Amino acid sequence: MIVNLPSSSVQDVSKAMVRLRNETGSMTLGRVMTLIIVTDEDYAEESLEAAAQASRQHPSRIIVVVRSAIRAAARMDAQIRLGGDAGASEIIVLRLYGELSDHGDAAVIPLLLADSPVVAWWPHEPGSDVAGSPIGKMADRRITDASSSKDPRRELQKRREHFDEGDTDMAWSRATRWRGLLAAALDQPPYEPVTSAVVTGASDSASADLLAGWLAICLKCPVRRVNGPAGRGLISVRLQRASGPIDLVRTEDQQATLSQPGHPVRRLALHRPTTADCLAEELRRLDKDDIYRETLLKGLPKVTQSRTTSAKATRKGETPSVQRATAEGKKAARRADSSMSARSLAKRSAPTAKKSAARKSATSTSATKATAKKAATTKTTAKKTTAKKTAAKKAPARKKASKRASTKAEK
Repeated sequence: MIVNLPSSSVQDVSKAMVRLRNETGSMTLGRVMTLIIVTDEDYAEESLEAAAQASRQHPSRIIVVVRSAIRAAARMDAQIRLGGDAGASEIIVLRLYGELSDHGDAAVIPLLLADSPVVAWWPHEPGSDVAGSPIGKMADRRITDASSSKDPRRELQKRREHFDEGDTDMAWSRATRWRGLLAAALDQPPYEPVTSAVVTGASDSASADLLAGWLAICLKCPVRRVNGPAGRGLISVRLQRASGPIDLVRTEDQQATLSQPGHPVRRLALHRPTTADCLAEELRRLDKDDIYRETLLKGLPKVTQSRTTSAKATRKGETPSVQRATAEGKKAARRADSSMSARSLAKRSAPTAKKSAARKSATSTSATKATAKKAATTKTTAKKTTAKKTAAKKAPARKKASKRASTKAEK
């Protein structure tokens, strides 16, 4: 359901919400937060789609503040979306024109859910100080996306300069899976300290910068950041230890290989999270993120920016080769397929072997029974023959005795 309210006021929107609530039932039931999206017209629909998908995990009231033409006459066009594409949330779109475009907070405050957290999200090019902005001040959690800006590294620098508790960035969420895999690899023997680390990523990858900062504060060792082709995102991580390196390399959009001494090369799922995935992850926690704060404020300054390109670093052996990792990943996949086929064949063969053994056992039992029956028959025949011979021997004796008895009687 979509209800358009052109040239309306906040009071008109509130009345429409009450009317729709009476017609369709309580819409606020189960809403866990208010999500405010501050964006421009060019990114409004894209942001709405991501928020609607994320709301399936976090039912919310979504208020979208769209900064439209500044030179137009001051007015507000509102739109209410329920059900369907709105997901599990209710969506209120406020398009602000003219002078109103700088006063989105005044339009938002009356529409906030009572006694529930407020999260603000700037999908594209936020201001320098989001925590100090009017909407940022009313939010418990503030989400930005440095990767969407024209200069991600400069954007991270702004976040460092104006950081406040409750700030976070989607570039941090995009590196979550990498952090988990690296931590799991270090939990495997041999348990040796990491002496150095190299993070390779696109020159415009804020996630690679944050991952390098995280390694710097966690491992307390020198960390270098090597730049790769723009648009590639995170490419590889090498953790150097005395026994040899741990290499995590992204080979395809959804795959990666993990190699470490004493273990076979493993092929892992390493999908690229969507904007909706990152937003849903950030909405799972509404408290402050201490690890992100430490990474942003203390970890990033410790990272050394390498002047060597990723191609040269690979030729020197400083970073893992993507081509070699791809080939090793394919071999690992074939080994896994062969192992799976062998297990499947063994499972299919097991019932056949059991049936064959059962048939063999039944045949052996039948043969044993036949032999026993034949032996019993032979034994019975032998007994009968012996009885006949004994009877034959006794017959003449009885005949002679009878004859003697008759002779005596005659006398």
